[in-house]
Amino acid sequence: MTEKTLVMRRKSRAVEVRWGGRRVVIGGMNPIVVQSMTNTSTADVEGSVGQILALARAGSELVRLTVNTPDAARGVARIREALDRAGCDVPLVGDFHYNGHKLLTDYPECAAALSKYRINPGNVGKGSKGEENFALMIEAAKKYGAAVRIGVNWGSLDQALLARMMDENHEAGGPLTPAEVLRRALVESAVTSAFEAVRLGLPADRIVLSAKVSDVQELIAVYRMLAARADFALHLGLTEAGIGSKGIVASTAALSVLLQEGIGDTIRVSLTPAPGAPRTEEVVVAQEILQSMGFRSFTPMVTSCPGCGRTASDLFQRLASSTQQFLRERMPEWRVTAPGCENMTVAVMGCVVNGPGESRQADIGISLPGAGESPVAPVYVRGEKVCSLKGEDMQTRFQAMIEEFVQTTYGGKSGAASHS
Repeated sequence: MTEKTLVMRRKSRAVEVRWGGRRVVIGGMNPIVVQSMTNTSTADVEGSVGQILALARAGSELVRLTVNTPDAARGVARIREALDRAGCDVPLVGDFHYNGHKLLTDYPECAAALSKYRINPGNVGKGSKGEENFALMIEAAKKYGAAVRIGVNWGSLDQALLARMMDENHEAGGPLTPAEVLRRALVESAVTSAFEAVRLGLPADRIVLSAKVSDVQELIAVYRMLAARADFALHLGLTEAGIGSKGIVASTAALSVLLQEGIGDTIRVSLTPAPGAPRTEEVVVAQEILQSMGFRSFTPMVTSCPGCGRTASDLFQRLASSTQQFLRERMPEWRVTAPGCENMTVAVMGCVVNGPGESRQADIGISLPGAGESPVAPVYVRGEKVCSLKGEDMQTRFQAMIEEFVQTTYGGKSGAASHS
């Protein structure tokens, strides 16, 4: 939490998710955790390892994977071993539906390799059988020290619970609309299951709750209710958010409102990836939501103008794009060698109207020439003009200046390169 946000966070229980020496803490006023989920078959060990490594490198602090078959359960331990050999200690979360009790019981190596289990109360079974299955999964979590997310979803809500609550509302004269009953049923399923897990012996500080829907206003309403019911840590996410700008905008709209109200301890942005697009996009969007709101910093932010009739070419667009890509590619190394650089700002502007001013406000900025302007681009470092760049190698030289600034300012290295 930074002073910039001016947000009073809801106080929740802190939940530790561990693997080896890695400790990720969800809730308890700790920084909001970013997580993601693979879309590979978990039985495809090589493919899953590659995607998890990419997600972890992008900054995903937890990675969830589907565990739905015996082959997937067998694959989990092999994936964990391969990640450990690669030096990647990101905790893994197993996503279970329908047969999780059986897989966790029959494949103890899978249960032991997972740091957290996701249990959907609507998919554990009906009646006493469902209660027995739920208890078996909680027993596995207790045995192997795993945290548990009790994740309710309106697409797979316990229909018996919903029907009972609809009947009760009808018998009471229908004071609530069907939508209101549905919200209450989602919250009731999550909270009741959490208290049952505690009764079965799982500590409350190993439980995270979620109640996901795919409508922005419904999600906000449900989480306000959920936050008021109990102090369990909360996982936020708009389920089935969609593809492209729709998914990004909807997720941002929903999560931003809740985060601004202090609700939420960990987030996932559930985007449908465009064909050929990297899975890491959901990590980037989650990070940018948190960074734009001032909750956390992950990578230097690029300020760039939208362009107008004054911009002479698409040079500033290409430079802004290449600069953002450069920063993201360098960040995994800088995170180790130059901690703190994630807080810096870089400006790439397209003309003299706002360009020099925005560039001076940034830690390092460049103001490209617009139509009719001098063909040189002044570069500013913390408000001072240090040089002007021009020519075809402008991109390479500007990136070199960024690298130098990062190493000199945050890496403790000295030495000035010459720029003209």
